[in-house]
Amino acid sequence: MYHFEFVSKKQRAPIKKQLISIILEVQNLLRDEFTFRFDFVGSDKYNMVTHDPKTNIGFDFDINIEVNNEECNFTAKEIKTKLILAFNQVVPKYGYDHAEDSTRVITIKYKDRQNSKILHSCDFAIVNNYVDAKGYDRQKYIRFNKKQNTYSWAEQSKGYYMLSEKAEWIKEKGYHKEMKELYLDKKNHNRDRHKHSRALYAETIHTICQKYGFYD
Repeated sequence: MYHFEFVSKKQRAPIKKQLISIILEVQNLLRDEFTFRFDFVGSDKYNMVTHDPKTNIGFDFDINIEVNNEECNFTAKEIKTKLILAFNQVVPKYGYDHAEDSTRVITIKYKDRQNSKILHSCDFAIVNNYVDAKGYDRQKYIRFNKKQNTYSWAEQSKGYYMLSEKAEWIKEKGYHKEMKELYLDKKNHNRDRHKHSRALYAETIHTICQKYGFYD
């Protein structure tokens, strides 16, 4: 059994403030090439950030970076590369390692090197929100194909949209506390090391929606 617990808003507040300072500096560095907005998303949005104090992996944040398309003529690779280079100019003075480039995000980590622990980290996804021809809200993100070493704009899956819709429905109906309790229980009793927080979160939402009658 694990020992996950929620990280309070008070605990997260100074780190969020620091992350915002980092982003503002990155915005300033890139201002002459393109501008962007940012939003905290994922577990922080629903006050469901967790960590297990008995492990060497801390808690994390998820932030969407949305480049202003009307003024940006760069390719997906150029946008992500420029952002990584800008982050690498800024984050060391805040104590973070250099940015890591993964399939969906850019990651920065803050470590306790003496004890070989990651205290916290942040994943930055580069997205483009738009409305399709039928009037539905849609989102693309920059995807890095490591095998082919290519970057492209990829459409979010149908499951992504349904998960967001269901989470909002749960919150509106007043089942958020129950969702948090079930999510924490699933994390602490998870025996499948290949099943990560994202999958457990999706399972939790599905269970609550089934219980209270949400229909797709």
